[in-house]
Amino acid sequence: MESREQWGTRAGFILAAVGSAVGLGNIWRFPYVAYDNGGGAFFIPYLFALLTAGIPLLIMEFTMGHKYRGSAPLSYARMNKKTEWIGWWQVSIAFVISTYYSVIIAWAMAYTYFAMGLQWGDDTGGFLMGEYLQRVDIVNKAEVGSVGSIVPGVFIPLIIVWIIALGVLFKGVKKGIERANRIFIPTLLVMFLMIVIRALTLEGATLGLEALFKPNWSKITSPGVWVAAYGQIFFSLSIAFAIMITYSSYLPRKSDINNNAFITAFSNSGVELLAGFGVFSALGFMATQANVPIEEVATAGIGLAFVVFPEILNSFPGLNGLFGVLFFGSLVFAGLSSLISIVETFIAGVQDKFKLSRTKAVIIGGGLSALISILFATQGGLFFLDAVDYFINTFGVALAGLVSVVTVAWVVRNLKPFQDHANAISDLRTGLWWRICLSIVTPAVLGYMFVLNLIDNLKNNYEGYPTAFLIYSGWGVAIATFVVGFILASLKWGAKDLEVATYSEDKGVDK
Repeated sequence: MESREQWGTRAGFILAAVGSAVGLGNIWRFPYVAYDNGGGAFFIPYLFALLTAGIPLLIMEFTMGHKYRGSAPLSYARMNKKTEWIGWWQVSIAFVISTYYSVIIAWAMAYTYFAMGLQWGDDTGGFLMGEYLQRVDIVNKAEVGSVGSIVPGVFIPLIIVWIIALGVLFKGVKKGIERANRIFIPTLLVMFLMIVIRALTLEGATLGLEALFKPNWSKITSPGVWVAAYGQIFFSLSIAFAIMITYSSYLPRKSDINNNAFITAFSNSGVELLAGFGVFSALGFMATQANVPIEEVATAGIGLAFVVFPEILNSFPGLNGLFGVLFFGSLVFAGLSSLISIVETFIAGVQDKFKLSRTKAVIIGGGLSALISILFATQGGLFFLDAVDYFINTFGVALAGLVSVVTVAWVVRNLKPFQDHANAISDLRTGLWWRICLSIVTPAVLGYMFVLNLIDNLKNNYEGYPTAFLIYSGWGVAIATFVVGFILASLKWGAKDLEVATYSEDKGVDK
């Protein structure tokens, strides 16, 4: 028998997994990626990537966590002691992501308040960079890499974000994470659905939807489009930074792993599609109002959320403040559910390795992440955030995913045992396609992505940033997570820690 916590219901686990997968990138990244890579034609490589990489990888990580009953480091160690460092590498990546992801949620929280009365004014870009973020190069005329002082408008909501996230995590898996996601995810969907329905009724909405969904078949033969599809699937499903392994370790014995993976993946894609409708309907309205082509207003990321959308809201017909609150509020809920899952990975890892109570693990792991996040709440924080985010995703998450799948498929050759384990407890059984996808298709695509990105970044500095700045804020951070993985893996486990624990009694979890 074991004392490991378990989800209260199957729905609780799925909501938590969906909450982790559905994050800020679903709303501000997917619509533009689809538009920029062939519109309607992009959905063919997107669906292919979902079926050959996204779902197979989810099944693999769900199976690993469920079979070995531990955090990512413990699960890898139980699989093969020599692979433990991969688990710690993924946990280190998650730790880094948590430090800046929390700050973006703080921005969304502040903008939820600014939406009341449209406090950003007419110059939305100037407000974001100058008045709100007080960017160091604008306010102090300082160079990129200067930290500057703490920005109160970012720091205060950041404190609130961490109080909420750590408060949920203190409560544990069933009473904390599961209960929070039962509130966050339905609330997020209702809020965002209201925005989408209203956006679809705006003048020019059809112009935006035509731009998004009209297929450009000439692009489908481009390798870059297929790489973009795999990249979108990979980054949006919370794969390869320890989350899904950790969450599935709390599943009871009778859990339909394969079905859970399909439900999680298609739910995530459904939200992305919903975001596409909402975002491009609004962009079509903006283009119509400004009498400009859609390509002049279409963008992604921070610019879309905090510059373009406030500009759209400025000319929104009726109740623009309310819809501003709904939009930025939905970003807060999407961000919080993802942040909680990210922080849980290193809390679980620390608990397993060092035999700490959950309270101590949350204080140490969550507290350290919160402390470091203050760097990104400074006047120079945006530049650090941009560099760290790019490098930790490009040379952290993607590379860790490649290494993990190659290790499981070719080094320890565990795909068949994993498949047997998942099929034995799942209604939907996987066949040869699953092993082919993970042993050949996924490594080939991730390897190709890595080589392309490496060549590009060795030739050109990301965003033209100074080399010295990128060495310590980009390359250095990505390499540090790799090194930390080996250091933590070198610490010894207790005598019986690597024995695979048995399951506690199921309490009707797969209802």
